Amino acid sequence: MGQLEFTEFYRSDRDRCLRAVLAGVGDRQLAEDLVAEAFTRAWMSWHKVRRHPAPRAWIVRTALNLRVSWWRRRRREVDLNDGHDTADAAGDPGLSTAGLDPALLRLLHRLPQRQREVIAFRVFLDLDTAATAKALGMAPGTVTAHLSRAIATLRGHLVVNHNQEGGS
Repeated sequence: MGQLEFTEFYRSDRDRCLRAVLAGVGDRQLAEDLVAEAFTRAWMSWHKVRRHPAPRAWIVRTALNLRVSWWRRRRREVDLNDGHDTADAAGDPGLSTAGLDPALLRLLHRLPQRQREVIAFRVFLDLDTAATAKALGMAPGTVTAHLSRAIATLRGHLVVNHNQEGGS
């Protein structure tokens, strides 16, 4: 029963979790790696994860935590690419296959990390404020404030871009 249940969970929720993590990290390859690792960890602890009130949130939170761990390790390593960052993944045409418009992804990537995380949980996972607050370890009022600021910033960029393109 556990393997079939996990397989169904993976099939039905992988893409949604990938979009949420991609919105949070802005790099398709990294997001895929993080989500794969998070699902692997979920499989290894499926007896606990399946009882979690929001297993998708568990996957995304785990992936984002892995990102922080990866960043901390990388920060200590010697930069092997002579200080040149890899190409901006937000310009990768393959991003559209994850269901995210590359222009929107670029805008999301400009937001502060916590705002991106709130957007990932509230918008991409469709969690309510309380569940988002619990998953991110912050107060519900902080979730609301981050969401409000993120939406205002995105709206400002989208309205400016729309007007510049000749829209009304």
